[in-house]
This record gives sequence, structure tokens and C-alpha cells, in this order.
Amino acid sequence: MPDWDARYAVASPAATPAQVLREFAHLLPSGGVALDLACGLGANARLLARHGLDAVAWDRSTVAIERLRAAAAGEGLRIRAEVRDVLRAPPPANAFDVIVVSRFLARELAPALRAALRPGGLLFYQTFVRQAPDPQRGPRSEAYRLAPNELLALFSGLRLVAYREETTLGDLTQGLRDEAYAIFQREDTPT
Repeated sequence: MPDWDARYAVASPAATPAQVLREFAHLLPSGGVALDLACGLGANARLLARHGLDAVAWDRSTVAIERLRAAAAGEGLRIRAEVRDVLRAPPPANAFDVIVVSRFLARELAPALRAALRPGGLLFYQTFVRQAPDPQRGPRSEAYRLAPNELLALFSGLRLVAYREETTLGDLTQGLRDEAYAIFQREDTPT
């Protein structure tokens, strides 16, 4: 298991938000509550807060959360950043209008993430794939990488809004490589 506190202590604070969130920020609602799950240094949470959402950021790393709080304060952003092990304490049902997950894969959380979306809510998900041109980028274990089309299967029952998984096709110098992303929407009513 990686020592996340040690990694975040030396990580550059200038991280950029996930590509799926940057490319589709125009789909974000004008208000509501958004969760950046396994947030790291919180680049996604900062983007969500800048878009007027009540941003919540969770990570198990105390160092990451402390650094995010400092960065948010420096930018004048209101982000509720909390140390939280999401595997032990997943998000509650019907709690979020937006959930963002990037470069984190815990398959057992998929049902909780679906349930945590409010009706009409959006899930932005981006993480590493097994069929990658550069297998040294990202986790070494295939257990933490998506199989082909697995992201679609994990969140079946939600409406697919956007999907991209290019893997090793075509010109490997262009496009989204080593990762897949999707945006899903919950259309049903809460139970």
C-alpha cells in the first residue's frame, strides 16, 4: 500500500483537474453539492468550487487534506475538505448533485456512488486502463486498472452522457491514452 501522506507531502500543488471535468465543465449545474472523492490535492474540488458548487473533498491522506485546505483558503474558495476512508465510510444515499472520481478505482464503491447521486446528478469518472500504451504510468497492479468497457458495466443503470476509451488504437501520440473516462447521470427518483 502506498504511503499517500509521503507522496502528497512532496507532490506539486499545481495539479490540474481531471480531463473529463475540464472538457465537460459546461455540463455542471449552476448550484448544488459536489463531491471530489479520493481528492488528493483537490484540483477537481477547486474547479467545482469555482463553478459555484458547494464542494466537498474526501481523501484518506491527512497531508493532502491539509494542503487542500491551505490552497483553498489562499484562493478564497469554500471547500469542505475532510480526511475520510471512503471504503469504510462511503457517501450516503441521495447526497450529491455531482461526484467526481479521478485516478482511483474501488469497484466495490460503484453501488454506493450510484446511490449517492441525487436524481439528475452527474458522475464524472476517469481512471487508468489495462490496455495502456505506457503501462508504467499509473498503478502497476491490474487490480487498479479498468478492463475494456468495464467503466460502462460498473455504472450500468445510470444514463451514459459521454465516454472515451482509446487505449492502444491508432496514433498513440494523440488522444486520451492510459485512461478512460465517462460521465453518467442518475435519472430515476430516490427510493
